[in-house]
Amino acid sequence: MNEEIRLYLEGHIRAVEIVASQMTDSIAGAVELLQQTLSGGGKILIMGNGGSAADAQHFAAELVGRFMMERKALPAIALSTDTSILTAVGNDYGFNEIFKRQVEALALPGDLVIGISTSGNSPNVALALEAAKAAGCQTMALLGRNGGSIAPRVDFPLVVPIEQTPHVQECHLMIIHLLCDLVERRLFSGQGEA
Repeated sequence: MNEEIRLYLEGHIRAVEIVASQMTDSIAGAVELLQQTLSGGGKILIMGNGGSAADAQHFAAELVGRFMMERKALPAIALSTDTSILTAVGNDYGFNEIFKRQVEALALPGDLVIGISTSGNSPNVALALEAAKAAGCQTMALLGRNGGSIAPRVDFPLVVPIEQTPHVQECHLMIIHLLCDLVERRLFSGQGEA
């Protein structure tokens, strides 16, 4: 068992090293996009399925609440949290529409819509990102592997080029924390830490 633990952790370390060596420029660009959206009065809509739904909720919570600094709340909504909407839309229109309908209802020009998909191929995330573009929003995606079908369809893909889903998810959470930390510092520099 110790060997299995060591091998898993080594896989995690390799994944983090890949992010550190290949993704710093794209993470910095994502920080700029988030900062521009929020300082321009836009809101952030975030979505994903399964573990990525949990990541979407975590991301929104860090923005609305706080990450490290005591500061005003930032407008962010996780589209995976309202079970009445999810089940009503899923029942009436199908599972692929659950995020699209919410984007159509909530997204305004100047907003940023973020999809999270470890495979890069989640149909409901892809449809919602298309609806976001049609609404005049910027689009970003946290993806894994080769970015799948979603990467070429968004304004700003953040692709963790790793095959193992758990390691992709671990890197997504690390990137989310980086984005929250750096955006918070840029928007609220000079305010004390919590």
